[in-house]
Amino acid sequence: MARAWNTRLVAQIDCPGGGQVWCDGNILYVSHMRPPDGTSIYDVADPRHPRFLARIELPMGWHSHKVRAANGLMVVNHERFREGTPEFGGGLGIYDVSKPGNPRLITKWRVSGEGGGVHRYDFDGRYVYLSPTVEGYVGNIMMILDLERPEAPQEVGRWWIPGQHVGGGETYAWDDYVRPRCHHPLRVGNRLYVSYWHHGFYILDITDMSRPTLISGVNEGPANPHPTHTALRMPTRLGGRDVLLVADEDVAKLRPSAPSALRVYDITDERSPQKIAGFQTPVLAGSDEPQPQMTGCHQPSERFEGTVVPFAWFAQGLRLVEMSDPLNPREVGFYEPDVPAGHERVSSNDVTVDDRGLIYLVDRQQGVSIIERVSI
Repeated sequence: MARAWNTRLVAQIDCPGGGQVWCDGNILYVSHMRPPDGTSIYDVADPRHPRFLARIELPMGWHSHKVRAANGLMVVNHERFREGTPEFGGGLGIYDVSKPGNPRLITKWRVSGEGGGVHRYDFDGRYVYLSPTVEGYVGNIMMILDLERPEAPQEVGRWWIPGQHVGGGETYAWDDYVRPRCHHPLRVGNRLYVSYWHHGFYILDITDMSRPTLISGVNEGPANPHPTHTALRMPTRLGGRDVLLVADEDVAKLRPSAPSALRVYDITDERSPQKIAGFQTPVLAGSDEPQPQMTGCHQPSERFEGTVVPFAWFAQGLRLVEMSDPLNPREVGFYEPDVPAGHERVSSNDVTVDDRGLIYLVDRQQGVSIIERVSI
C-alpha cells in the first residue's frame, strides 16, 4: 500500500521499468531498463491523464536506460546488457523529437572498439558530457561531444584518471573490482562535477573544453564501501557556502554494509572540498546493520527549484530533503509507491521535476509515478 507525507499521487503510468525520466516542456521521456524496450515518450500536458506517443525499441543484449532531451533533440545511451551483439554496438542514439510522436533517428555515435558503450550523461542542448568506454582505456572515461551538427557529433575533449589509458602506456594500478569508471558528469557554468564510482568524485575546469583540467577530487577509498553515483552542485549558495551533494549508490559494495546515503560537501574553496554533513532517510537511520543491495540512496533530481531536493531512494521511494541548512539536511516529505506486481519491494531508480513542479519517479521494475507536493 502506497504511503505519503506532504505528497500526493497525481497519476500512475503503467510501463516497463526504467532507468531515467526526463521532461522537456509537457513531454515526458522514459528510458527503460530491459530490452527490447528502449525509450517511451508521453504527453503530460494533462498530468492526470498521460498520453502515450511513441516507443523506440532496440535489440536484445543492449539497453537504453538513460535519456535527455532539449532543443528538439533526444539523446539516449546504448550500453551492453549481458550478451550484446557487436553489430549494434555501444554509443549514443541522437533523435529529432521536434514531433515527439514521431521520433526520427538522426545518427548513432559509436564508442571506439568493442566497449560496453555509454552509461550516464548530461546534455545542455548542444554539448553532451558523457561516460563512454573508449578503446585503449580501462573502464569508462569522461568525454565531451558537440552536437551543433547532430548528424555529425564531434569530440571536444576528454579526461580520465591517470592509469586508465593503458593503450597510451600508463600503468594500471587497480584490480578489476575497483577499476576506475566515470559514472556521471554534470555541468554547472565552466565546471564539471564528475562521479567516478569507487574512485569518488572530481571537479574539473572546462573553461577550455578541449582541455578539461582537474581542480580537486575526493576519493575515500575502502573507507566508503559504496560507489559514488552523482555529484550535484546546489544551484544557489546555502548559508554562505557553495554546496555539493554526493549521492552514493546502494550497489556494488566493497563489503557488507548499511545502506548508502547522501554526503554533503562545502566546496566554497573548490580546491579543498570539506565534508560537512550526511543524510540518511529516517526509516533507515536507526541501524548500522547490513541490508540487501538497492535499499538505500540512488539519485537526486538533477532539476529542481529552491532548496528541497527530490531523491530516488531505491526501496524507500521518493524522499524530499530540505537543504537550506546544509549542516542539517532533513526529510520534509516522501512518497512510497505500491510494490509492482510480482516484486517484493519498490526500486525507485530516478526522479525529475517539470516546469510546473510535478515530480516524476520511475521504478526500475515497472511504472512511473507522477507526484505533487502538498504542503512543505
